[in-house]
Amino acid sequence: MTKMIKKILIANRGEIACRVIKTAQKMGIKTVAVYSDADRNALHVSMADEAVHIGPPAVNQSYLVMDKIIKAIEDTGADAVHPGYGFLSENPEFAKLLAKKKITFIGPNPHAIVSMGDKITSKKLAQEAGVSCVPGHMGLIEDADEAVKISKQVGYPVMIKASAGGGGKGMRIAYNDEEAREGFQSSKNEAASSFGDDRIFIEKFVEEPRHIEIQVLGDKHGNVIYLNERECSIQRRNQKVIEEAPSPFLDEKTRKAMGAESVALAKAVDYDSAGTVEFIVDKDKNFYFLEMNTRLQVEHPVTELITGIDLVEQMIKSANGDKLSIKQKDVGINGWAIESRIYAEDPYRNFLPSIGRLKRYRPPAEGTLGNGAIIRNDTGVYEGGEISMYYDPMIAKLCTWGEDRGIAINTMKDALDTFELDGIGHNIPFLQAVYDHDRFERGDITTAFIADEYPDGFEGADENSGHMRKIAAVCALMHDISEHRSAEISGTLPNHQRHIPDEWAVQIGDTHYTADIKGERGLRTIVMNNLEEDKAAVEMEVLTSWKPGQELVRAFVDNNAFNIKARKCAEGYRVWHRGCEFKVAVRTPRGAELAKLMPIKLAPDTSNLLLCPMPGVIVSILVKEGDEVQDGQALAVVEAMKMENTLRAEKKGVISKITCEAGDNLAVDEIIMEFGEA
Repeated sequence: MTKMIKKILIANRGEIACRVIKTAQKMGIKTVAVYSDADRNALHVSMADEAVHIGPPAVNQSYLVMDKIIKAIEDTGADAVHPGYGFLSENPEFAKLLAKKKITFIGPNPHAIVSMGDKITSKKLAQEAGVSCVPGHMGLIEDADEAVKISKQVGYPVMIKASAGGGGKGMRIAYNDEEAREGFQSSKNEAASSFGDDRIFIEKFVEEPRHIEIQVLGDKHGNVIYLNERECSIQRRNQKVIEEAPSPFLDEKTRKAMGAESVALAKAVDYDSAGTVEFIVDKDKNFYFLEMNTRLQVEHPVTELITGIDLVEQMIKSANGDKLSIKQKDVGINGWAIESRIYAEDPYRNFLPSIGRLKRYRPPAEGTLGNGAIIRNDTGVYEGGEISMYYDPMIAKLCTWGEDRGIAINTMKDALDTFELDGIGHNIPFLQAVYDHDRFERGDITTAFIADEYPDGFEGADENSGHMRKIAAVCALMHDISEHRSAEISGTLPNHQRHIPDEWAVQIGDTHYTADIKGERGLRTIVMNNLEEDKAAVEMEVLTSWKPGQELVRAFVDNNAFNIKARKCAEGYRVWHRGCEFKVAVRTPRGAELAKLMPIKLAPDTSNLLLCPMPGVIVSILVKEGDEVQDGQALAVVEAMKMENTLRAEKKGVISKITCEAGDNLAVDEIIMEFGEA
């Protein structure tokens, strides 16, 4: 009988550290958290049984420093380490060092990490094993000139990738020589800062593919199984945004073929933990090996939800020397699961990172709903906590499960509707727009989905006239409730009785409604008339328990749940719903008449300024004062949350003034340079 692990140090942070702690606690195993200065008050620190400080915020001075992790292990008496994902999770030297000190590494053996963790080596091994691979250059690339030469040989477009990469970092797509040159340097810089390894390789970028991966699980006794697939095709900047299991595209024959190939590849390197084999799948269901991630994946919860298998528990048992208790025939597909990665990034500003305090963080309640659907939220933050510029911008992984794909999607839509998040920019509006998109609902998705559907960036979802009418009705009722509450308060004073009208004028953009509210409390009947349409009025039944000051508005419209987020503003409310943002004005009919006479205030002209789009560090200024620049020319590079962002000219002009230099820390909207006429 093997000796059970008693105390695990989690060499990571954020939601994955919290996730590992939960399973360890369930298994009765003690946990140790490590933290940097920036994470002193982090959730994973408070959840663990013990916590050890390991240095400054920068990862190369804390989470990536093996000596500090080893010292924390020795100081706490931990007998095992779970590396999570990222950081040291795929570093074979770390695994070897732990083995030398007789500390259990909860991950694959160093040989498997070396063989498959390195993308260049893994592709060579896959080719030797007869696995179909995407064409490319597997050798190391010395400089930008060589990158351009190889890119031409492979044929544009190409993918420039960090050998030690992961999580979408150190990756660029190039369609021409200039982009290859620029992408090589950015990928190299990101790889060095994120992984401490700046090796780069280039492969053919297969346009319009699907990204489908197979979860594998092995033990130290030669047993390996696969736990079906995950579809991860909804990506932005090669960073997965939405994942689901199973794939809406695969058939059973293709699933078995991909699974068998993944198991064969894992067995070839004696794989003995949880790992993921990633494939590109074309429209004809031909699949090509991309890489193997020798660690737990970010999106592992969707596999857990459809199989009922706790992957972290299996990793711990495998590391402990236990045999797999699950056979391939025991692995089924139960229902459908979807994961939304909720990031601290502003979709309205080209998804640039956002940092700051979480003034409001109230995710939907986890658990089983009345229809049997499940909501799960893996997170490492809390209300009042800080989102730092030093780490990955992920806030949470919201997952839903249903008996079929439609139920899982609808549960996700409702969950996102009620997810309250304030204080930073976040991508919930974008996620809502994707889930409402007919292509996604049909399962007609590729890795080019976001580029195809939002080529000019995200400016909000398309307005739904049915939703707008419901929003107008709910806001009219909110305003009515607020006005009656004010009247009740003022009515307690002598001579302060005032009449509240039954009809309100509601304006959303250029659309005007009248809302005639019948009844005083509880379920109300509202007669809605769209003044721009020559149609009969629509009678709606609306019920809400909303009280003034609440930002989450839970309502039922015609007996169907309809939830919005709303904030009081001048003459009405700022409303967010399903990827759309509305200014909803609610006035008396006379007030609406007078509002038409008011002048419209114009926004200030900032077209002659280059503003810093997010808090970050200026990596380089690519022009100088007096230079004439062309539309699309690169002007500066800003780094935030370990990602480099190139800022470009929006029109032809002359640089009249540069207000900062490389190394400067800038706040959002701080001026970088000014332009004059060319």
